[in-house]
Amino acid sequence: MNVISTAAARRKVLPGFGITMGYSVLYLSLIVLLPLSALLFNSTGLSWAKFWDIATDPRVLASYRVSIGTAAAAALANAFFGLLMAWVLVRYEFPGKRIFDALIDLPFALPTAVAGVSLTALYSQNGWIGSLFEPYGFKIAFTPLGITLALMFIGIPFVVRTVQPVLEDLERDMEEAAATLGAGRGRIFLRIILPEVFPALLTGFALAFARGIGEYGSVVFISGNMPMRTEIAPLLIMSKLEQFDYAGATAVALLLLLISFLMLLVINLLQRWARKTSR
Repeated sequence: MNVISTAAARRKVLPGFGITMGYSVLYLSLIVLLPLSALLFNSTGLSWAKFWDIATDPRVLASYRVSIGTAAAAALANAFFGLLMAWVLVRYEFPGKRIFDALIDLPFALPTAVAGVSLTALYSQNGWIGSLFEPYGFKIAFTPLGITLALMFIGIPFVVRTVQPVLEDLERDMEEAAATLGAGRGRIFLRIILPEVFPALLTGFALAFARGIGEYGSVVFISGNMPMRTEIAPLLIMSKLEQFDYAGATAVALLLLLISFLMLLVINLLQRWARKTSR
């Protein structure tokens, strides 16, 4: 009797599951599944031989190496600095904290093309920072390093905003108990704090990495667009579309989609393992 009343109470508290679920599936289908199915439909006109020739073209492979390599490097850097920024915002009080907190969301609101132009002007040979390294023959803009910096700029909010709520909800009793038992700060961080934050940190890394692979506006200016060196995969897709090579653009986009999906799948498996380990 109690089980029946509990189930009835749950139905009353959360009504309309069928309708809300139907709207959710419909929205997901229209926004996500339908565009992806259109990409797969456009690729059906390609034979496996032609698809393989496009996918293994040296220029296409080089663009994948640049996109994935720089996105991974930027996501790793953002995982470290994002955790540091989130820690400062949660654990310390200082003048201008609200302004500092608001500036983290600036890449969300700033158009990516504006960010690309600004970063190029800053890190180019005549820029404020680039001119300091120019006498030593060290270039930042129009190199993979410049692309990585641009992806770090647009990806840092994903890590900070993912880790920050977890740090805010983290109880300090265990930290204080470990400190009273003689544990050092490094051991407390590695044994108590990091296992709790690690799943959220992986989530922020995955979001920053996924954004970096498909980023176009902020990278197209600072990359220099040199084939085999600094050409990214989204730019190669745009180039093929401008040449009316729709089959080639579809093949490159489909392969990039598969690579992104596999990497996100691996990261999600690591997140599940991290949650089980922390529990």
